[in-house]
Amino acid sequence: MTATTIPTATATPGKSLISPDNHALIDFQSQMAFATKSISAELLRNNAALISRGAKSFNVPAILTTVAEKSFSGPMFDEITEAFEGQPMLDRTSMNTWEDEGVIEEINRIAKPRIVFAGLWTSVCIVGPVASAIDQGFEAYVITDACGDISTEAHERAVERMIQLGAVPMTSLQYLLELQRDWARTETYDSTTGIAKKWGGAYGIGINYAKTMFGASEGGH
Repeated sequence: MTATTIPTATATPGKSLISPDNHALIDFQSQMAFATKSISAELLRNNAALISRGAKSFNVPAILTTVAEKSFSGPMFDEITEAFEGQPMLDRTSMNTWEDEGVIEEINRIAKPRIVFAGLWTSVCIVGPVASAIDQGFEAYVITDACGDISTEAHERAVERMIQLGAVPMTSLQYLLELQRDWARTETYDSTTGIAKKWGGAYGIGINYAKTMFGASEGGH
């Protein structure tokens, strides 16, 4: 019988976890929301705000892209531009962000091994750059509830396709909390709980209740 080797546990995070210094965020615009049916516009905008505020709070470099902003697709969600106030948009012609030289220059300037994607539509503007990034050796994460498509079928098949390629799916609130990860990190505690209170749905209501009623804090024991 072969003896079983028991690993030694250490109080360190898993290497696959997102942290503020190991990734960049690529975010989206608004015109495609008109035909998005896999998620409500209200929830989509809420989740876009959640991840944008989270990324900004943790100083995650973000690439904001549009397609024919002035002539067809219109402006990006206010929830995103307000979080990254003053940051220029990269306007492109390609549906696949990864085929735009300006975007690639910015990705290489930021030089992070992981790219987190969110946007519209999942089956077009997300699958394209995710497949391309993975092919070129990057790790790709997709915030699936900050994406949407013309049908639930289109969204789900796109997510499945990306997972088969090696992409890692996650949700908006998971993204925020994975950045924080330890409530004892006091420098971002107020910002993280503040973002969650405003855009974290029922979880945010619970935070507000606990703090209001009991003065509770997750950082204490």
